[in-house]
Amino acid sequence: MRHSAYVSAIAATVIGLIAAGCGSSSDSGTATDTETVTISPTTTSAADAGTDLQSLIPTPADTQQTDGPDSVPDNGVHIHFQVSGAPGATMESYKTDLENSGWSVTVRDEGGGGGGGGATYTGSNSDAYGVFTGGGYGNTTDIDACVWPTKPSKTECGD
Repeated sequence: MRHSAYVSAIAATVIGLIAAGCGSSSDSGTATDTETVTISPTTTSAADAGTDLQSLIPTPADTQQTDGPDSVPDNGVHIHFQVSGAPGATMESYKTDLENSGWSVTVRDEGGGGGGGGATYTGSNSDAYGVFTGGGYGNTTDIDACVWPTKPSKTECGD
């Protein structure tokens, strides 16, 4: 019985403290402010507006110059790279860089011959969608990389 009395005394004290905290002030000149704060859980993915799309674009090896980032329609980002290297080999190496960075890459077009060449790759990285186009001649390759939070209706990249 002694244990029950102890638990009852603690319960009464807790209830009293709660009631005192919720009650009104005895000073009628004092206003009581209450504030309700709602905390919602958040989730994050590559498609979230706060995601830094630029971080999804790997920089090619032997990059000599980088232009951008520039914004493109549908909340996308564009970066241009000028790379020292033959177009065919540079684009094949960049495809590997994309895959190693989490991109699922599809080869849309590969061209070449006569000392020139290039390729266009499309891909997805989580919800993000990218178009990576490169080409050039001799030992110079230009790569235009565009990434959007989701696949846009128009996927043109670069100039």
